[in-house]
Amino acid sequence: MPLLSRTHPSLERALLRKGVGARNAAARRCRDCGRAPLVGEHLYTYENGRVACELCKAMRREEPVASELVHGPEHGNAVRIAVRAA
Repeated sequence: MPLLSRTHPSLERALLRKGVGARNAAARRCRDCGRAPLVGEHLYTYENGRVACELCKAMRREEPVASELVHGPEHGNAVRIAVRAA
């Protein structure tokens, strides 16, 4: 049996946990509900420095001073093909 066709479920699980744990540790969280927003959601920053997710933004009276889109881990690492004119 070729080496590449063998599966090691415990290794796969360990790598998955490590990746998810690293993402959760690096993720900014909503100060109101504590969740890490999903890719594609917005995080809103208020004057007092608090950060709120899209779900909790509706419960706040004040307007945010900034917002940012949550990107996936591949953001900024994509290879772009440049077309060169002849």
